[in-house]
Amino acid sequence: MTIAALVIALLGCVLIMFIGGRFLLAPRVAMAGFGVPEDSLRALTSIKGVRDITSGIVPLVVLAAAGSHAFGWALVAAAITPVGDAVIVQRNGGTLAHALGVHGVTALVLVAAGMVLALV
Repeated sequence: MTIAALVIALLGCVLIMFIGGRFLLAPRVAMAGFGVPEDSLRALTSIKGVRDITSGIVPLVVLAAAGSHAFGWALVAAAITPVGDAVIVQRNGGTLAHALGVHGVTALVLVAAGMVLALV
């Protein structure tokens, strides 16, 4: 039963990464698949809000369940999000100062703190 649950969970991880990639590569198809109109700004801001809340909760669960070493690695992995956000800002008319000052600094802090915790 544990192996089956692990396989299903891993499959879910792969599938959600596919869905995320679809939002990047085929946004109209992804929005339709999500179930909202493709021009719904409110839907996109709600998706972002839920993603950010989840991005804060998941590492805390890792800390509670597995300790600071695993928490550090989770923070390093989580740095993918602000790096992607910086790229999004740059590709969509934002300034380099904002991309680096907000999202770049966030990624740097996550990696720095994560590496200290992961390597202790």
